[in-house]
Amino acid sequence: MTDYKIIQTINGPEDVKKLSMEQLEELASEIREALFNRLTKIGGHFGPNFGMVEAEIAMHYVFSSPKDKFVFDVSHQSYPHKILTGRKNGYISDEHFSEDSGYTNPEESEHDFFNVGHTSTSVSLATGLVKARDIKGDKENIIAIIGDGSLSGGEALEGLNVAGSEINSNLIIIVNDNEQSIAEVHGGMYKNLAELRETGGTASNNLFKAFGLDYIYEENGNDIASLISLFRKVKDTDHPIVVHIHTQKGKGYEIAEKDKEGWHWCMPFDRETGKPTISFGDGEDYTSITAEYIMQKAKSDSEFLVITPAMPGSAGLNKEQRKELGLQYVDVGIAEEQAVAMASGAAKNGAKPLVVTNTTFIQRAYDQISHDVCINNSSVTILLNYNSFDSLTDVTHLGIFGLAAYTNVPNLVVLAPTSKDEYLAMLDWSVDQKEHPVMILIPGNQVTYREADKDFNRLNHFKVEEAGEKVAILALGDFYQRGEQLSAKIKAELGFTPTLINPRFASGIDKELLESLSERHQMVITMEDGILSGGFGEKIASFYGSSDMKVKNYGLDKKFYDRYDPNELLKEVGMTPVQIIADICNQIK
Repeated sequence: MTDYKIIQTINGPEDVKKLSMEQLEELASEIREALFNRLTKIGGHFGPNFGMVEAEIAMHYVFSSPKDKFVFDVSHQSYPHKILTGRKNGYISDEHFSEDSGYTNPEESEHDFFNVGHTSTSVSLATGLVKARDIKGDKENIIAIIGDGSLSGGEALEGLNVAGSEINSNLIIIVNDNEQSIAEVHGGMYKNLAELRETGGTASNNLFKAFGLDYIYEENGNDIASLISLFRKVKDTDHPIVVHIHTQKGKGYEIAEKDKEGWHWCMPFDRETGKPTISFGDGEDYTSITAEYIMQKAKSDSEFLVITPAMPGSAGLNKEQRKELGLQYVDVGIAEEQAVAMASGAAKNGAKPLVVTNTTFIQRAYDQISHDVCINNSSVTILLNYNSFDSLTDVTHLGIFGLAAYTNVPNLVVLAPTSKDEYLAMLDWSVDQKEHPVMILIPGNQVTYREADKDFNRLNHFKVEEAGEKVAILALGDFYQRGEQLSAKIKAELGFTPTLINPRFASGIDKELLESLSERHQMVITMEDGILSGGFGEKIASFYGSSDMKVKNYGLDKKFYDRYDPNELLKEVGMTPVQIIADICNQIK
């Protein structure tokens, strides 16, 4: 068991400055042990944090946080920073794990300035801090940290562009170059980063200088002494400068050093073997089902094209599969706007594009979905993972806003499958049809098997899975299984069979079916895996607005939830079967 002799003395950055070089090296070792303690037990971002230990020690040794302001891009590499700023217990004491989020959080510490979990934002946020500082006449250092492929995001380039032309005062941009994104890096700028590394930063072709920025390079990005010397050179600079450091992602754990992609993020694991200590069983999962579909479709259809913005893992595509796809696969880097617009162009020229990523990240491409795809009615298929309320629960990565955001975009058909058979049928239909842009929400629950329709050309046609009376349950997508459970409970406790409906189409309503329900039903219940405001249920409620039909919508509040317990959240919003049964008893005769 580690005694954390040095870490125990660190209550803030001022304590880091008191250490000798030998003690700083020991601190780095202890920080990695603290990271192991947390990550082996609850998981989290591994490679980004292990690679930045020395840099963050040196940053706090040279600069004076929180007066000097650190802005972490994504902030998934900020764990060492947290340990050094009074939050060590979240890493060395198991009982305090829940007190520390996986990202910077101003509610936790004055050393954090933004709650950030998305990519490519740090330079832009820092330019805002700079302008406010200059307006007030203050003099602190503003430091933006960016890495893990984040430079490929459009906002990062916009930030560099402004920094190089509109900022004439202190701004330090630390580029953490570990030669890796989540998967491998993609994009022309990374060829230039490689050239800069190979020449020790002296290459005449320099991306950052092209933006009008000063530039300095440090090859030894995991050497504390070198980094202290480097940061001292740029501290209190009077102009914007890029500090390019070469680091090793996953440093200190050989397994992670060799498999950078696999160890970007980890589940709880055994340190000796690197194997997860949590098992989800041997059954099928929708991610592997997606990968299998993609590989088979690519072999059978030469027009099929997979596009991902640095998220091949969303579709379960490993390195070998990506290589096998060849020309039928492209990773555009962390650039959702490019992915979606590229897909629109590909569709217009006869290809069958499938864009794959996570729901939380596609937010960056809302305008491209609306403008470049839907106004032009391009037959693009957008496939989104992690839509469910019980998948990613950090406030920065929630998927619960997708239904409200995208079901209201004209021309976009949003499909919510409820089983493996239905999911594959929707994929087949969507990829091959040429009439509509389509978004498919990958189910986030247990894989189920049920015979499904193959043709979805009749838009907004809901499917009655079981006909009944008094109460109609419209259970959308991930929540269909909850609808089945509710139906069974109604039969058992209330003595009648409700009608159970699988809407399938989240972006429209089946007016004919909804009208027919008035004959034998007093109440319609909607259940959806997302916020109610602007969502599916409100469309149903609006349809019945002038009628006598009672409608009750079940879903989540329009709220930024953070690190919640999914089962407790269901109780909070009144969505457990017991609570719904009580509502039914109060409403029907």
